[in-house]
Amino acid sequence: MTTALLIIDVQQVLCAGEYQCFEIDRVIATINDLSQRARDAGVPVVLIQHEEKDGPFVHGADGWQLANGLLTSTKDLRVGKTTGDSFYQTDLGKLLPSEDFERLIICGLQTDYCVNATVRSAHKLGYDIVVARDAHSTVDNGNMSAEDIIAEHNKDFAALTSSVARIDVKPAAQITF
Repeated sequence: MTTALLIIDVQQVLCAGEYQCFEIDRVIATINDLSQRARDAGVPVVLIQHEEKDGPFVHGADGWQLANGLLTSTKDLRVGKTTGDSFYQTDLGKLLPSEDFERLIICGLQTDYCVNATVRSAHKLGYDIVVARDAHSTVDNGNMSAEDIIAEHNKDFAALTSSVARIDVKPAAQITF
């Protein structure tokens, strides 16, 4: 089974200041450990960056840059996206065709937006998915705390398993390559 690691939107605007995600330093450290283990195993790492025409996600703006603490490699693949779904109108499906890549490990920001949209899209496309339950984060939304949003999405992701593809939700330390 061929595997790839998707790191979604770990960008500066979501890692500091007004939009800083919950426990971001711990989340980035967890993602760094996970991505290093993936690279050591020869598993492709895909860095996905959100882009918008205006605001902090403008391509090249300070907020658009990958987080200062995120460790990357020159061998990492990169994908830009303009919607929550990392597959929609991007090259991700061409980089990781489902006939060659059966399993995607997913982590990143924000749980209730881009991580959620990408997990559901990948599931619909037939990929088996492992969500690193301690390697994604978000912000409070006014009704729920970030911690509760993360917990609820981890529970919902685990319930998405179907006869076509499966979703496992497990701590990053338990994910094997």
